[in-house]
Parts: sequence; structure tokens; C-alpha cells
Amino acid sequence: MVGLFLRSVLPEHHLSAESKDVLKLGIGLIATMCALVLGLLVSSAKGSFDRVNEELVQTAAKIILLDRVLSQYGPEAKEVRGLLRGNVASAIDVLFSEDASLRAKFDTPATVARGEDFQAKLRALSPQNDVQRSLKARALEISAEVVLARWLLIAQGGSISTPLLVVLVVWLSVIFAGFGLFANRNATVIATLFVCALSVSAAIFMILELDSPLSGLIRVSSAPLRNALAHLGQ
Repeated sequence: MVGLFLRSVLPEHHLSAESKDVLKLGIGLIATMCALVLGLLVSSAKGSFDRVNEELVQTAAKIILLDRVLSQYGPEAKEVRGLLRGNVASAIDVLFSEDASLRAKFDTPATVARGEDFQAKLRALSPQNDVQRSLKARALEISAEVVLARWLLIAQGGSISTPLLVVLVVWLSVIFAGFGLFANRNATVIATLFVCALSVSAAIFMILELDSPLSGLIRVSSAPLRNALAHLGQ
């Protein structure tokens, strides 16, 4: 709209063929840089999303393996297995809640204490033979890997640089203003520019959504952890 307004107030010689050629070259240069930055942001956001999704799948597999190791340990590990199932069910409810305030509880002292209580119960097991000693050591190893995965999820930050995103929006605004300079003001032009701006905005929205894989409209699936929960205690 700014471009369309400027077209109507600028002197005619500012919109000569030579001036338009320079404007087109400048807009083309900015458009090329925008394409490169958009590609970089999409790649970065998609990489962050895929990394979190892979971590969840691996964690789900480790939780199932931990439960099977405890099952082989014997009836003495029944209480520990119950704690494991409870912790996983609680983590799913918190982590994949639609309520942002509830998701924040994934990193609270009470949640951390519950996880540490499970590890304390696991360390308190008293092996009676070499097989149980081996299984306990293996269970402690897997448990440490699951705890590490949990802290990685908590420490997971956005990979999108805010200054870079601001620069991209400014460049896009300049490009669309340039479009307005070349067009006559009518409903078709305004509608076309609106649809194009909406499409580019949707792309930026998608990038921001992918950069927050545990919240928003585009989220990692809870299916791996729910499948793991279904296998616990069997």
C-alpha cells in the first residue's frame, strides 16, 4: 500500500523507464537475499524440529528397554517399574498439554524431585547375584540416558535468530513496496499483493512453528511416548 501511495505522489520523471530498471535490479537483489535467508531459516527450523522428534523416539525406546531390564531383574523391581510408569504418564500429560502453564511444570523442582526419587529407588536395589548386579548396572546406565534426554528437551532453545528475522521482514517490506511502485492502484492489484503477502507471512509463521516443536500448531507427535507407556509393566 505504501508503494501504491508513493506511485501516485512521485513526480513522473521518478518513474521513467530508466528509474524502473534500477528499481527492478535493486528489488531483484533484495529478493535473492530474501530467498537465501528464507532457505536458511527453513533448514534451521526443520533441523530443530527433526532433532526433537528423533530425541523423543529414542527416549521412548530407552524407556521400554529400561522397563524390560527391570522386569528381568525380578519382583524386587516392581516398585521401581511402577514409579517409571507413573513418571512417564505424568511427563506425557505435562509435555503435550494444550495449556502453556501446565507445560512449564515440566521444569519444576517437584518434577525434578520425582525423577530423582526414581533414580534413588533404582540405586537402592540390592542385587543378590551377578545377573542382578549386571541388570542393575544396565538399568542405571539407561536411566541416566533418559534423564539426559529430559534435560536436553528442557534446554532446547529456538534456533531462529530474531535480528535475522527482523531483517528478513524489512527486506520483504521493501520488495512489496517496490511492487506497488510498478502497479496501478486497483482492486486486482491490491488483492494480488495481499494474497502474496499472506503467503509469505504463512511461510514465516511455519518457520516459527517448526522452531517450537513442543508448542503451537505444528508439534512433534506424542505417539512414541504413548506407545512406550502402553508397553510398560507388561
